[in-house]
Amino acid sequence: MGALAIVAMLVIANVFMTFAWYGHLKLQNMNVITGNTPLYVVILLSWVIALAEYCFQVPANRLGFHENGGPFTLMQLKVIQEAVTLIVFTVFTVVFFRGESLHWNHFAAFVCLIAAVYFVFMD
Repeated sequence: MGALAIVAMLVIANVFMTFAWYGHLKLQNMNVITGNTPLYVVILLSWVIALAEYCFQVPANRLGFHENGGPFTLMQLKVIQEAVTLIVFTVFTVVFFRGESLHWNHFAAFVCLIAAVYFVFMD
């Protein structure tokens, strides 16, 4: 499987992961669920969403790992996943939580993460 397909699977997995971890906050904000909703209900809802995340994350890692014929080392997979997570989370935050704003230090962190991706691919 090609590198772009693996990265696409990581992006899809991270969209589900972000909704599983933070979507309930937006649902609470929209009064779909309330602050009185039992925590176990919120956890179960998050687990259901996280199952979809695992359906993309696990195959992306398995198929993307060079020892299984994929294009990436384990370290490369992890750093790509972290970069994708930050990008997906940032888009999610800006789109769904309009009160959150980006500052210069957030962009500095992005630059550092992009540098990490660059360095992990160096020989």
